Amino acid sequence: MPSPWSQRRDVSPENSRLLIERAHEELLAGNLADERLADVRALVRESWRRSLERLVGAESLPPLDLDASSLAEYRRTHPLVGVIDMVRGLLLPGGADESGVIVAVGDEAGRLLWVDGDRRVRTLTGDMGFVEGANWSERAVGTSAPGTAIELDRSVQIHGAEHFNRLVQPWSCTAAPVHDPETRRLIGVIDVTGGAEAATPQAQLLVDATARAIESELLVARLRSRATPSARPRRTTRRVEPKRSTLRVLGRDRALLEVAGDGAETVSELGARHAELVLMLAVHRQGLSAERLAELVYGDPEATVTLRAEMVRLRKALERIAPALVPESRPYRFAAGVETDAHQVLSLLDRGAHRVALAAYKGDVLPDSVAPGVEEFRDTVRMALREALMAEASVDVLLAFADTDAAADDADLLRLCLSMLPARSPKRAGLVARIERLDSGS
Repeated sequence: MPSPWSQRRDVSPENSRLLIERAHEELLAGNLADERLADVRALVRESWRRSLERLVGAESLPPLDLDASSLAEYRRTHPLVGVIDMVRGLLLPGGADESGVIVAVGDEAGRLLWVDGDRRVRTLTGDMGFVEGANWSERAVGTSAPGTAIELDRSVQIHGAEHFNRLVQPWSCTAAPVHDPETRRLIGVIDVTGGAEAATPQAQLLVDATARAIESELLVARLRSRATPSARPRRTTRRVEPKRSTLRVLGRDRALLEVAGDGAETVSELGARHAELVLMLAVHRQGLSAERLAELVYGDPEATVTLRAEMVRLRKALERIAPALVPESRPYRFAAGVETDAHQVLSLLDRGAHRVALAAYKGDVLPDSVAPGVEEFRDTVRMALREALMAEASVDVLLAFADTDAAADDADLLRLCLSMLPARSPKRAGLVARIERLDSGS
């Protein structure tokens, strides 16, 4: 079956892109009474005003509200988990890889739970943070189809320059809210994002029809389960998220341990040795023998006496600040999962969110540590970031990476940036000078 998005259709927004861009600049400059704002659709104009009032950044990346483990757990119990195949079948019938658009399913708060579609488009939109786990509500990113559809509780189309966030303005999108079929409570949002073809009248009809089909399917499934006494009722309520623990080690020698849950969060700074131990247990979730952990931290598998003494001190420290994280022994391991900000960067790279991953990369893992296990993990994260960006990131993201300490002396990266820049780009001269300095060894 051919994809409904495979052929571009002409889109005629109410106003030209240039007029909308000028109105947007006047709005950001604080000229709220400027006559150019009259050239903008009322729906968009009011959304822009809400974005300003909420202090949304015009070039900020969306927050990543759900890390990999939290996202997986949340999706398993979300009311829309059983209709994802239906969404793909209705909106990507010709196959995802060549559809030219991406399809996202989010919750009622605007957090994207599933993102599928054209691989090239996913890579490009990932750079602006349109990835699973990211918050695309109006409060987070301003005017966009999914966020504004939730805000207004109706289907919405946003064309290019109508987006509040400049990073999103190359794209167009159509979104529709999804409701509980009985209570009519908002439970999610369906969005299609791509070029002009993603915001046509036909696109709005298709996305609206998909949302109604989802609600009908949810109702049928619910009635079927009630009619079958032996059938176990399908869970549509959400589990309370368990406590989440995050170890922040990027660009830090004294790591921060954040424990969140039950409406509270504690943040504790760990000493250098405790940071190394907690990091190794977070990286090796299956557990480590005393000999292996001693080798990773002290460089000597026979340093088990020293290790055990330090583990006693670590347990006492964790009993005070995070009792659930007191490690087990034989092997040494955490019973509860501990995420790290370094793993979050790797997860973002896997999702194609290169710009967000780079923004989250605050520096090397525990940069002053000489523990062999830390050094190995540090190199793994740095190389994964470099290889992913060089393989798929845009030139703007690569240039931003080239300005970090991790890539300042990377001549191959600089040459790649030079090859991707237009011939008349003013940035070429600076790159050439940097490359020449590196080649000369000065």
